[in-house]
This record gives sequence, C-alpha cells and structure tokens, in this order.
Amino acid sequence: MAAPDQLQFQEFEEAAVLLSENPTATTRSANEETKPQHATLPMGDDSEGEEGETDQTELLSSQKKSAGFWTFQYYQDLFDVDTYQVLDRIRASFMPVPGKNFVRHHLRNHPDLYGPFWICATLVITVTVVGNLATFIQMHGKPDYNYSAQFHKVTVAGIVIYSYAWLVPLCLWGFLQWRKGVIPTVGTYSFMETVCVYGYSLSAYIPSTLLCVVPYEIFRWIILLLAMCLSAFVLVLAFWPHIRRDNKMVAIGMVTSMVLLHVLLPVGCKAYFFTRVEEHSSEAPIGTSTTQKAPTTSQKM
Repeated sequence: MAAPDQLQFQEFEEAAVLLSENPTATTRSANEETKPQHATLPMGDDSEGEEGETDQTELLSSQKKSAGFWTFQYYQDLFDVDTYQVLDRIRASFMPVPGKNFVRHHLRNHPDLYGPFWICATLVITVTVVGNLATFIQMHGKPDYNYSAQFHKVTVAGIVIYSYAWLVPLCLWGFLQWRKGVIPTVGTYSFMETVCVYGYSLSAYIPSTLLCVVPYEIFRWIILLLAMCLSAFVLVLAFWPHIRRDNKMVAIGMVTSMVLLHVLLPVGCKAYFFTRVEEHSSEAPIGTSTTQKAPTTSQKM
C-alpha cells in the first residue's frame, strides 16, 4: 500500500504534466472526485416562466376537456368555477385594460357557463322589473292610469338576451373557423370561450339598467351608452388579435358588424322596455249638442 506522501507527490507530478501540455486546464484532487456532484438547471426569466405555465395550463385543460360534449362530465367542467374566478372575470369586463386580452389573462383556457348564464338571467330580471317600475313611477298619480304588470316582457327579454348571448357568438365562431381555413394565420377561440366572452361582456348592462329607473331620458341614454362602450371594448380587445391577421377589409367589416350588433341590443331594450309613456289628456271630449226643432204646423185661418 502506497504511503500518503507518495500519492500526493504522484498527484502533483500528473498535474505538472497536464499544465505543461495545456496551461488553461484545471485539475481536481482525489478528494474532490469523491464528492457527489450536483446538477444545476438554468432558470429563465419571468416571461419564460409565464409561457411555460401557459403551456402547462393548455396541456392540463386539453386533458381535462377530453370528454365528449354528450357526456355529463363535459358540462360539469363548464360549471366548475369558484367565486373568485367569477368575480375576477366580472371585474375585468367592467374595467377593460388595453393590452390585456380577456381570454388569455382571465379565462386561461378554462371557460365557464356559470357566470354567463346568471349574468343573462339577472339582466332579464332587471330589464323587465325596472322597466315596469319606471313606467309606474312616471304614470303614478294620473287619474286615468291603471297599473297592470306586463309579464310578457319577461319572455321577450329572455328570448332576446339569450339569443344574443348564444347565436351571435356561434356566428362569429363559425366565421372565424371559415377564415382560418382560408388564411391559416387567422386565429380563433373555441366556441365555449367565445360564448364566455360575450356572456361576461353583458355584465356592464346590469347596473346601467338599474339606474334607468330615474325618469330622465338623457340620463338613461348616457348610462346605456357608457355600458355599451365598456362592453364593446371588451369584445374588441379579445377578438382583435385574431381578426387583424385577416384581410384588411374583412377585418374592418368583421369589427364593424360586431359593434353594430352590440349597439342594437341596448338601443332595442331602451326603445321597448324604457320607452316614455305619452301622457294623454284626462279631460272628456266635449260633444256637440244638437238642437232639434219641433215641427210646426201651419194653421190655416
């Protein structure tokens, strides 16, 4: 067995030979070779971490949504959302920020139908109830006015609002799918993501319809136009990154159609549910009196 001094001398001799051959080389002692080596992984910046998190989220969401649409699990996942997520998405629809996509920053590949369903249901109730209440406040005290609840407006409001929240996204989704086949650079969202964006965009109309109980036409128009601008801004910010990749004329026409259809909803609700009732005169019409002349008989003298 070699002595420790001989081993150390042999080690120094090997190191001297190595340095003479390659002056930039580094040497390790026998003790260092016996130490366990630890591997280090390079850490990226925050943007790379967000991209990795997004990719992981997309992978998990694709695995989660693998169930067919005819199964109960598929629809159960669409209602699997907590209160914090719903409130965050409602807050984002009230305060759209330029540069922040509603789908990418708030839905995160996990659309839900819980929020859109109850937002539409609440809007149906507020439109009909506040519309009847506004008419009652305006006509209260008139001697010729008899209040009668107009329950048929609930059906009208439900058909209009739910049709807008489902049919318009369906048409937009189908059009984007067709344009994606024509121009591969055009992107699109899933149908449920499109419905989710439209459903949450209607949340701005709920407080505006509540304020329509104030019997001033100018005030009603102002708050409805403000809600319409906020809601339309959410839609444009969400879909413009995909639409702008299309032909310039097609992109402008698509955005114009989205905005026009979005304008028709509050204008139609204002004209039907919050119309100003004309005050009719309560005075009874004055009839013309006719005088009848008694027949006279001529007497012959």
